[in-house]
Amino acid sequence: MTTSDLWDEATAASYDETSAAMFAPDVLDPTVDRLAELAGEGRALELAIGTGRVGIPLAERGVEVVGIELSPAMAQRLHAKAPDLPVMIGDMATTQVGGTFALVYLVFNTIGNLTTQDEQVACFANAARHLGPGGRFAVEVGVPALRRLPPGQVAIPFDVSAEHVGLDTYDPVTQQAMSHHYSREADGSYSYWPHHFRYVWPSELDLMARLAGLRLESRTADWRGAPFTAESESHVSVWRA
Repeated sequence: MTTSDLWDEATAASYDETSAAMFAPDVLDPTVDRLAELAGEGRALELAIGTGRVGIPLAERGVEVVGIELSPAMAQRLHAKAPDLPVMIGDMATTQVGGTFALVYLVFNTIGNLTTQDEQVACFANAARHLGPGGRFAVEVGVPALRRLPPGQVAIPFDVSAEHVGLDTYDPVTQQAMSHHYSREADGSYSYWPHHFRYVWPSELDLMARLAGLRLESRTADWRGAPFTAESESHVSVWRA
């Protein structure tokens, strides 16, 4: 077990619904388009594949997809939709599957689920172990929003609506952070769900990649290829073996 939060049955059961915005075609289609391009004719390994938001449509494009997932409950939800998509239960920092891949990828800030630097370094090493010559490791992750923190403030809202309020709290000393989700239920009450993560800078990821024998090939602000700038709130980085 890693330091990652473990998605339980209750969280897995509502994950697709609570993450519905990430399933929208304008979000998902560019993600799958770019990953299919990176995989080419080769196999793809998704770390922390979850309920298959990305892995299933990528497989439907003709890419052979294999997944690693820490939560059996999340994998069960995936297999209810795609019974034949192979998923190995385990953590993404150490679990190995057979064969080599043209592409290993991590989406939707999931590298931060590993809440220590050592585990994030190990994740890069594990990705590199699975890559064939010239293979690529792609990571989608947010840029830490510390520029928005005035002195004395520790929380930054990332979503405020009638149905959901989300706040991120940051510890700049340890790089530990937590997302706080307050969701409105059908009866008008609110449920609370925290999620721990370790924020990581692009340059820090580049060093992790170098330690794993990978080199930066590209960095864009999104899956569509928008330029990455000082104002970008997230990035898609691709390192190559």
